Amino acid sequence: MHVLALVNQKGGCGKTTAAVNFAASLAAKGRRVLIVDLDPQAHATMALGWAPNDEPILLEVLQGESGLDEAIVTAPGGFWLLPASEDLAEFEEAAARMVSPESVLTEALAHCQTEFDEVVLDCPPRVDGVLALNALRACDTALLVVETGAFALQGAIKALQILDELQLELDTPFETRMLATLFDRRTKFARELLLAMHMRFEGEMLDTVIRTSVRLREAAAMGVPVQQLDPSCRASDDFDALAEEWLALREAIKFEEAAPEAQSALLRSSLQRSGSIENLKEWGASSEPLHTHFPPAP
Repeated sequence: MHVLALVNQKGGCGKTTAAVNFAASLAAKGRRVLIVDLDPQAHATMALGWAPNDEPILLEVLQGESGLDEAIVTAPGGFWLLPASEDLAEFEEAAARMVSPESVLTEALAHCQTEFDEVVLDCPPRVDGVLALNALRACDTALLVVETGAFALQGAIKALQILDELQLELDTPFETRMLATLFDRRTKFARELLLAMHMRFEGEMLDTVIRTSVRLREAAAMGVPVQQLDPSCRASDDFDALAEEWLALREAIKFEEAAPEAQSALLRSSLQRSGSIENLKEWGASSEPLHTHFPPAP
């Protein structure tokens, strides 16, 4: 299970939109995905058409009043949601009376290690509160969502500095990646800014860019991922590309970190999924090397 926290220091950067539709694209590729709404504004919950009644939600899980399995609901798009409501703001106050309040999400997710392939955490628009600290303590990767607008470069630099400081404070070895959103390729400013971001943050920026699209707003208003509203629109294409890039990146890192004796098993598994197992059989019968492309590790 890989835990991915989508973060930023401000709202309006497309973070929740990215979390919801990224989760849907991963699910469409056969991944078992859980999205956790850690924002007291509950935008991810609303974007998936879920309105809390008397059922247990994230607040009860964090306060130890409910189990994770009792609070998870199914979401449109073939994945699962741990919903939130405005009551989640109460956790900030309750945390002052708790021991290690920044670790409760980690403890809750420990019970579902084998149930999900990816857990996507939609964080509040600040990284210094106890809810965001829970996400950073629990995550394997912090994905900084950056809009391609004015002051984005300066904001990204500052946000990365804060993430580095929190990583030391929490003693949590998460990796950091960046995703550009709200990109309008028609404007020279956006194109030049995207280029500057790739030059400044080479190795951290994902290649996929999420373009502006009215379909994303329409999908959120209808309470479904954009892939269900219009699977052929450019927004759906963008998130499908993001899911493909992410899975290729994880596969490459897994291969890079594997011991030599385990790499052949990973290679065989990758070839089976890609339908290239016959190439492996032919390679085994010859002395020629097998040229299989793996995306470069970061």
